[in-house]
Amino acid sequence: KDFIRYLNWSLEGRTKFCRRRRRHPPKRTQQWTEDCRKSTYPPSGPTYRGPIPWYTINLDLPPYKRWHELMTHKAPMLKIIVNSMKNLVNAFVPSGKVMQMVDQKLPGLLGNIPGPYEEEMKGIADVTGVPLGEIISFNIFYELFTMCTSIITEDTQGHLLHGRNMDFGIFLGWNINNNTWVITEELKTLTVNLDFQRNNNTVFKATSFAGYVGMLTGFKPGLFSLSLNERFSMNGGYLGVLEWILGKKDATWVGFITRSVLENSTSYAEAKNILTKTKILAPAYFILGGNQSGEGCVITRERKASLDVYELDAKHGRWYAVQTNYDRWKNTLFLDDRRTPAKMCLNRTTQEKLSFATLYDVLSTKPVLNKLTVFTTLIDVAKGYYESYLRDCPDPCIGW
Repeated sequence: KDFIRYLNWSLEGRTKFCRRRRRHPPKRTQQWTEDCRKSTYPPSGPTYRGPIPWYTINLDLPPYKRWHELMTHKAPMLKIIVNSMKNLVNAFVPSGKVMQMVDQKLPGLLGNIPGPYEEEMKGIADVTGVPLGEIISFNIFYELFTMCTSIITEDTQGHLLHGRNMDFGIFLGWNINNNTWVITEELKTLTVNLDFQRNNNTVFKATSFAGYVGMLTGFKPGLFSLSLNERFSMNGGYLGVLEWILGKKDATWVGFITRSVLENSTSYAEAKNILTKTKILAPAYFILGGNQSGEGCVITRERKASLDVYELDAKHGRWYAVQTNYDRWKNTLFLDDRRTPAKMCLNRTTQEKLSFATLYDVLSTKPVLNKLTVFTTLIDVAKGYYESYLRDCPDPCIGW
């Protein structure tokens, strides 16, 4: 019951916040926005936190051992963020019953998590010393709080580029001393580039958070790229998580399906088919790019079905798609409109001038870049280029 109360509290917090803002909308002054940025690439300056380290995940190893080297390095940082999560929960339920349930009850549900993720999480728990229940909750975490901007583009030569800002941590603790989100800043120390290999050959590459075994951003060289954005819905991830905890196991975790597609799918068409049809635990947007003209789409998902597949069609003027956290046919929340400035900057860029540099400029323009932005990723599937960078948004900068 305490766990359900906590989930309801989190959902109600979002709802009440949005209602207050609708009644008393803040003035979105010029300081929170800016004209389209130029010449921000190669990354440098105050919006660039630094490079992201690379690690190899050997898929030939038993699942239990795959993450040991990485997690040995990152264990102290993982403990910090897990403690921050515990403090947030305990602030709402001071009795500690929620975390007690996490530690005692969640491990018993592992038999219902598909392999190899169960064994991978056990290995991470053992090597870091973080209780297994808290590792599971750390992985559940990303089903509920991932706010992002993803862009798929096609230039005049039919060449595709995929970019994304990973925004994460809204309402998860605000540091009044430096105007940052607590969890967002702590995640930057856990952000890693991963090269998943089998037989010493790359299967796929991704940018993720150490301790999380699903994937939110990645690509399969020469075949396709994929990013995941959260989708807000009344039939949302909270309900899916509760159903899973209570025994209904007919849906797949969104981070697990994304990883499975990156690891196992052999074409853009196969990936698109799986992402469109598989039942998932939480509503989501899958942004998928291929290796030839027209192979780019945004898949809008409810938990059990696809609502819309919006595909690139450069011949008819659809040379890009911008996806934030709102259905493309609906208005964004007025307080969180990253879509309009991203589209404006792409239109100013023009299809003829698309490149990593111009895409990075778009993703560096406030409020597309904001206080929640952890990292920016740029992907060129056909050429096999994959770049990710840690980001900062110095004041004045809006919180989301």
